[in-house]
Amino acid sequence: MDVPCVRVPREEGEATRQRLADADLIDDGYELTVDDGSLYIPVTDPEAVPDDLEVASRPLEERESQTTPADLLGYEPSYERLGRAALLDEDDDERAREIADAILESDLPLETVLNKQSKVKGETRVRDWDLLAGDDTEVVHREYGCEFALDLAEVYFSPRLATERNRVAEQIGSGTRRASERANGQHQQTTNERAFDMFAGVGPFVIPFAKRGAECVGVDVNADAIEYLRENARRNGVEDRVTAIRADVTEIADEYEGWANRIVMNLPHSADEFLESAVTIAGDDCTLHYYDIQHEDDPFGPGEQAIREAADPEYDVTVETERVVRSYAPHELNVCLDVRLER
Repeated sequence: MDVPCVRVPREEGEATRQRLADADLIDDGYELTVDDGSLYIPVTDPEAVPDDLEVASRPLEERESQTTPADLLGYEPSYERLGRAALLDEDDDERAREIADAILESDLPLETVLNKQSKVKGETRVRDWDLLAGDDTEVVHREYGCEFALDLAEVYFSPRLATERNRVAEQIGSGTRRASERANGQHQQTTNERAFDMFAGVGPFVIPFAKRGAECVGVDVNADAIEYLRENARRNGVEDRVTAIRADVTEIADEYEGWANRIVMNLPHSADEFLESAVTIAGDDCTLHYYDIQHEDDPFGPGEQAIREAADPEYDVTVETERVVRSYAPHELNVCLDVRLER
C-alpha cells in the first residue's frame, strides 16, 4: 500500500522532519525511508503539507507498535515535549501524577515530567513548575539543526514557536551578499547581516541567525538566560558571531545606534514600549520582526500604527508580512509584522 510522504534531499531531512513534527503531520505508523539520496517522511494529511514541500506516494514499512501514554491511560493526555521532558498543564495533581507515570512507563524517550504551577510572571517571564519525574528542570532541546540548553525554572522558552523562529531565520542572507569560508574543517556561511534581538532569552532566534552567518547581538534582563545564550553559542559553534548582553535594552540602545539591519522584538505584550529603542538601533535599511497580541477584530493595526509613529519622520515604513503565529486566548491572536524601515 502506497503511503503519502514528503520527499526531500537527505541533507534537508532533519529540518523538514522537525517542521512537519511541529505541524503534527508525521504519520508515526510508518518508518522513514531513504532512497536514491532522498528522504521520504510519511504524513497524515498530504493536503496540509506546506506548498513548498514535495508530496509523493510510495510503499513504506509499518513501524513496530510502541506503547504510548494513551494506551496505558485509556485517553489521550495533553502535554508538550521539550527535549527529553514532557510539560503538563494540569490543575488536578492526582491526574498530573497519573499522566506522569504513564509517560515514564510508555516507550517514549522521555525522562522528565513537569507540571505548570503558575502563569509566566515577572520581568524575566518565568513560571513555577512541579517536578513529577526526573532530576531537575534543565533540558536540552533540538530545533531545526540547533541545540539549546535551558532551565525551565529560570528562563522563558516556548517550543510552540519553533516553526515561526525558523521562518524568520530563513530570511537571513536573503537579498544580501553571501560568502563561503572554511573554518575548523567545516563549511560555514557568512553574510553582511547584523541582527539584534532585543529580548533574546537563551537564543532561539540568535543562534540560528548566527549559524546562517549573521553577526548577532542578544540582550536580555535575565542573567540566567544570558548565561545559557553564551553556552548555546558555544554548543552550536557560533560564539565568534554572538555578543550576549545582560541589560535592559533601553539602557544600551545608544551604544548600537544605527547598527542593525534586522531586529527581533518578541515581547508581544509590551513590545510597543521599546519601539523608540528599536528605531535607535536600526540602520539605514532594517527589517523589524515585531510580535504583538491583539484582538482578532484588528490584530495588526495597533502594531503597525505604533511602529509608524515611532519611526516617523526618520524612516519610510513598509509592512512586508502580516502573520498570525497562533491563537493566544479566546478572540486574541499572537501575530508578527515583518516591517521594513528605510531611512
